[in-house]
Amino acid sequence: MADPAARLIAQLQLAHAGELAAAHAYHGHWRSLPEGEDRARIRKIEEEEWHHRRLVAQMLRDLGARPRALREGVFWLIGRILGPLCHVSGWFLPMYGAGRLERRNIVEYEDAAQYARASGHPELVDCLLTMAEVEWDHEQFFRSKVLGHPLRRLFPIWSAPPPRERIRARFDEDGRVESRAPVPEAVRG
Repeated sequence: MADPAARLIAQLQLAHAGELAAAHAYHGHWRSLPEGEDRARIRKIEEEEWHHRRLVAQMLRDLGARPRALREGVFWLIGRILGPLCHVSGWFLPMYGAGRLERRNIVEYEDAAQYARASGHPELVDCLLTMAEVEWDHEQFFRSKVLGHPLRRLFPIWSAPPPRERIRARFDEDGRVESRAPVPEAVRG
């Protein structure tokens, strides 16, 4: 792995900006829904994304790094556009987009944990893996919503993540990390 410390910082900067976009998008998403379980769950997901952003910001500070201003601005804009779009795009598209995004977020936090360990920052690993597990929970929520919707037939479902317990197991097995990249649907058969 080429310069794991630099890769860790870059991954955390990406996560910090991504959490900003996600939190703003989820704010609009839950507000677009009627009162009920889905609205409450997505509001909680928004809160968890803000919490992740605070944790990642602290990690960056501890590493002597800062968020990248341009990326923060772009991701702020993305989130601020996506949130209001939830009011006009219907129920399915925000659920589908969120599920695909959360699937990628699992891998991003697993990668960050790998870089943290490789760069001599084992103190960050548990927090990063916990965030990967929370993102896994988010993905499962959105997956369950999308799979039951009639429009699902028109949109390819993203690859399912491995079982939640595999997130930590990968880091416990001989110190090695197996690939976390999603396997394309066509390859899985």
